[in-house]
Amino acid sequence: MSERTTCVVIGGGPAGMVLSLLLARAGVDVQVLEKHGDFLRDFRGDTVHPSTQQLLDELGLGERFARLPQSRLDEVVFPIGGELLVVADFSKLRVKYPFVAMVPQWDLLDLLAEAGNLEPSYTLRMRTEVTELLREDPGGRVTGVRYRREDGTTDEVYADLVVACDGRWSIGRAQAGLRVKELPVPIDAWWFRLPRTSADRPYALAPRAGMGRFALVIPRQDFLQLAYIGRKGADALLRARGIESFRRDVAELMPELADRVTAINSMDDVKHLDVRVNRLNRWHVDGLLCIGDAAHAMSPVGGVGINLAVQDAVAAATLLAEPLRRGALTARELARVRTRRIVPTVIVQGLQRLLHRGLVKPILDGRRMGPPKPLLFLLRRVPPATHATAFLIGVGVRPEHAPPFAVRPSRPSAVDVKHLG
Repeated sequence: MSERTTCVVIGGGPAGMVLSLLLARAGVDVQVLEKHGDFLRDFRGDTVHPSTQQLLDELGLGERFARLPQSRLDEVVFPIGGELLVVADFSKLRVKYPFVAMVPQWDLLDLLAEAGNLEPSYTLRMRTEVTELLREDPGGRVTGVRYRREDGTTDEVYADLVVACDGRWSIGRAQAGLRVKELPVPIDAWWFRLPRTSADRPYALAPRAGMGRFALVIPRQDFLQLAYIGRKGADALLRARGIESFRRDVAELMPELADRVTAINSMDDVKHLDVRVNRLNRWHVDGLLCIGDAAHAMSPVGGVGINLAVQDAVAAATLLAEPLRRGALTARELARVRTRRIVPTVIVQGLQRLLHRGLVKPILDGRRMGPPKPLLFLLRRVPPATHATAFLIGVGVRPEHAPPFAVRPSRPSAVDVKHLG
């Protein structure tokens, strides 16, 4: 038999888990449908920026988040001719958490799920894949979803609102017929790991540039996470050249890591990311809203995708909780979510595309070995410039704060309570 709830959230990523937690704390009946059986997926957005850490603190989750396995980034540095040029200095931010926390995304999502399960109006369904939107009539208002369980059986759940938080290949977005504006992107990324040693800088994110090559080194608690940046569409060629060629490229770009590249056992250890930058002109149709990557895919440059998705979720909960409680949600209120979040989205995407054109692509084309000279001059001669870049990355254009109905004091987790007992 089909069910009914107030809000269905498609996808248990950061946006979906934050939105569902906030709505449940407002007393809204909400169901999250996540197709996987757990959150254990590698090379997802693991950067938790100061603005998101502040939000977790407001939700009463700050202490528990601080106990998760994590590494801390205080700076973004660019090696230039033996000099480490500071590009962004998070430690100078006047915020409660002046650093970027590198936390496995599955740990963050487990934390949010644990908090959600404390709310009586919250339901998280794992191994539940949404297959279709339900409508009043063809092309009419979205009234719910059809889903498939792990055993292959299907069912339906009706709702006043469906929120698509299922990423840039969103089934909700596609079936709603929302048109995507694709912006040109000249790069792709390949993620992999290398062992970490005591000699590695544990607190700095470090881009690396060589003739025709570019990479990003992210220190994690027990390993180095690397993003190798190359030309768009080069994945087949990279794999055809084979693992030995890839290892040589990495060793030439980062000689200090040359003795570790054998840890890349095969090209199966190198995960390709088809970099997309796009956004919807409209984020909603009647009965359905898209947020996070379903509304705007971001480049990995700056690592801000997860944090923008979380900010979308907070804005959506703030604007929609009361109309959902009253059973009086309108398309006008759905449109207000995009109005509130479109400016930071456009600004961040514009900055990312500027970095693609002005920094990364000239390096890949062999026309430059590092940042352009005007930027180097600014960062060297005007120290506050590193504070501005840190603010744009770490806090953003319009940070969102927890609405009053979702604010909670810090409390121990269920695991902590059991231990204390």
